[in-house]
Amino acid sequence: MFRYADRRLTLAQKTAIQEFVEKLFTKEKTPLARINYIFCSDEYLLAINRSFLQHDYYTDIITFGLSAPGKPVEAEIYISTERVKDNAGQLDISFRDEMLRVIFHGALHLCGYKDKRKADIALMRKREDHYLKLFLKASVH
Repeated sequence: MFRYADRRLTLAQKTAIQEFVEKLFTKEKTPLARINYIFCSDEYLLAINRSFLQHDYYTDIITFGLSAPGKPVEAEIYISTERVKDNAGQLDISFRDEMLRVIFHGALHLCGYKDKRKADIALMRKREDHYLKLFLKASVH
């Protein structure tokens, strides 16, 4: 589930995070076949953004759903560890919490959540916060 392009991810509890993502799909009533999270650099993700989305800017995450409509979710989610680190610093939160939020964000997109309109963004943030709190609470025990 966790793969590496040109960056490694140093993050505790990788197996627990992967299992939690599977639970997120169950809670969201979305069948899951497979997700590959691919961790990379800003430049690697910028090249993907330019090539596939015709966007010429840095981003922290790009989600590609690969399954046919009505079929269990198969996807690739690319995450720039550099962008997540930078965002965490700007938001004055830990790298771990921001990475978890981004991981859950990609999963929520695949469950049908959007983030283009204000109302959609607010709902997405609410669900991210919900799952972040659930994971952090579960990982304390």
